[in-house]
Amino acid sequence: MLAVAHRAGNSVAGLRAALAAGVDLVEADVHLRRGLLEVRHGRRPWWRRVVVPELDEILAVAAGDPRLMLDLKGRSLDVASAVAATLRERATDVPVAVCTKEWAMLDAFAGDPGVRRVFSAANAAQLARLRARMRRERVDGVSIRLRLLTPAVVAELRRATDLVLAWSVDTEAELARAVQIGVTGVISKNLPLLRGLRDQPTP
Repeated sequence: MLAVAHRAGNSVAGLRAALAAGVDLVEADVHLRRGLLEVRHGRRPWWRRVVVPELDEILAVAAGDPRLMLDLKGRSLDVASAVAATLRERATDVPVAVCTKEWAMLDAFAGDPGVRRVFSAANAAQLARLRARMRRERVDGVSIRLRLLTPAVVAELRRATDLVLAWSVDTEAELARAVQIGVTGVISKNLPLLRGLRDQPTP
């Protein structure tokens, strides 16, 4: 069971803590704003000045660690092109996962051998489209909202990919359900839960 630290890569401190905890992947949300690749989850609060890291800074702190998963935000394909260019310049030959609900963005990374392209689905309609696609082709991985998944759906997905991530899995009850339905990894903001998952002995 892979342990993925949800949003931990949105700050330098969070990235360092997650990497030190031994998780398998650290998620960082990437937005394109005024030509800059900002790493943050939501919009900047308009009423106060907020300093957020840029992708270059996060890559520098990771220092070649292959455990980053970049979640591309927004609808413009420009963010994907900018991230692809940055990875080719700043993280050559470093494996990285790229995830998004806007699947057309993943085309920007086609042919990049170090990039694992992860298709995300947040609602039933997206999941239905993704299942239809995966009946025709294999994909590198998927990231699906936990409540949408059943054992039968997970079994179907696993016939077309080795990586089925469920989010958000922040409680022991949610983790138990994720294990029961057969996903291969969980995305969680609960770092102690992920640390406990990593500390479990291998069967």
